[in-house]
Amino acid sequence: MVRMDTNALHTNALHTVEAGIREQVAAHCESGEVPGFVAGVYHAGEQIVVAHGIANVATGAPMLEETGFLFGSVTKVLTTMLVLQQADRGTLDLDAPVVKYLPEFALTDPGAAGKILVRHLISHTNGIDADLFFPDAKGPDALKTYVDGLANSCGTMFEPGEQLSYSNGGMIVAGRLLEAVTGVPFPDLLERDVYAPVGMKDSSTSAERAILRSTAVGHFPDPETMAARPTRMFTLPETWGPAGGTPIGTVADLLAVGRTHLAGGVSPSGARVLSAESTALMQRVSYDMASPNVPPMGLGWVRYPFGGTTVLAMSGASPGGVSILCVVPEHDLVFTAFGNTPGAIMLQDRILRWLLSEHLGVRIPALITETEQDVDLTPYAGTYRSDQLRIDVSVVDGQLEERVTYEPADESQKRIFTEFAGGTTSAPPQRYVPIRPGLFAPAGYPMETFDGYLRLLLVSYHDVRDGRARFRNGGGRLTRRA
Repeated sequence: MVRMDTNALHTNALHTVEAGIREQVAAHCESGEVPGFVAGVYHAGEQIVVAHGIANVATGAPMLEETGFLFGSVTKVLTTMLVLQQADRGTLDLDAPVVKYLPEFALTDPGAAGKILVRHLISHTNGIDADLFFPDAKGPDALKTYVDGLANSCGTMFEPGEQLSYSNGGMIVAGRLLEAVTGVPFPDLLERDVYAPVGMKDSSTSAERAILRSTAVGHFPDPETMAARPTRMFTLPETWGPAGGTPIGTVADLLAVGRTHLAGGVSPSGARVLSAESTALMQRVSYDMASPNVPPMGLGWVRYPFGGTTVLAMSGASPGGVSILCVVPEHDLVFTAFGNTPGAIMLQDRILRWLLSEHLGVRIPALITETEQDVDLTPYAGTYRSDQLRIDVSVVDGQLEERVTYEPADESQKRIFTEFAGGTTSAPPQRYVPIRPGLFAPAGYPMETFDGYLRLLLVSYHDVRDGRARFRNGGGRLTRRA
């Protein structure tokens, strides 16, 4: 009887994966769509890292396997881990009101903050309307400045627990909550209780430390030449740390995070980072809008269904860059990547789907199998708003046309958002074609575009009353009819 060497099989398969990713990344970078890209895969005890291109076009520094980058919203997974650690230790109750631990927490809507539970902060069900609230502050009081500013600047979008809307504000309040219950500044807590036990040896929480080693910067296309130019703002303000504004690390560091979640909260070095119960809780459904463009939410993780396989994922935008971390528990696989232009998300989606289908043999069914032609568009026309954002929706030639306008509260907010967006606060009108009542796709895209991570490009409308939708959801974020 011949015995198969499964370790050798996995190693050979991963070498094939490495070659496949390297080929896709090289083609994408050399087309000029992204200056540099770095990606890593862990599978069944083996891992590979691939890097290609330029980390910073201003200096010509190469993108290396060990080059650091801004985590962006991947940080939300780490912030959630910190909250669950405190729940494990008995210092936080997920079902207690936030004001029990943070009595100064308030919003412009009287009494609204008192209804928000700790759990709502990390499940994106809190309703805090602060997605573009960018107070500029540094130092140990940065998060206090953010929370104090909410009382005069931001209200609520919906009652806590009644809807799902991606919430930067919720994660930042969670970061301040952690400071209140531990007495430790958030950056120090992240380094002590996540970076250290997970084994994230090259991660930092500040640009000052990141600059001491190879670090990538984001880029935007020059509006005249379309050539990539470096961002003029490396990070968001320190007030955004827990939501992803400032943490920086490497592909190897994020692979270690993913492996910790595969192992029930135990890091690759064997350290217990999070209880098995809390690790499982992060991965379970906490809220499901039952809409194809809004995957079910866990705690910290978003649960993307690919047929019968669930991918736990979080992507992270930074000024001119985008990261992604994906964990596939059923197949013992982690995928993470960073590209230093916003459009790198297209390559990340392509590699993820290729890994699932070609490496793991996962059948990825079509998300959209049919479309309806005669959809009444009138319930969706109108103006929708959220913090400093207005979306005007009109019916044009049997399609919806959306015009998005940023309305900054002050010059500081305008400066920060403009730099984060690459120098512009406006976009051309976008047409959407109906798929069925309440669900629309951006015009000009083949429907298979939305089978993977890019299902977030679809737009849905919810809670139709008296012939008019109350909410619009795009990119996982709600806006409410004005």
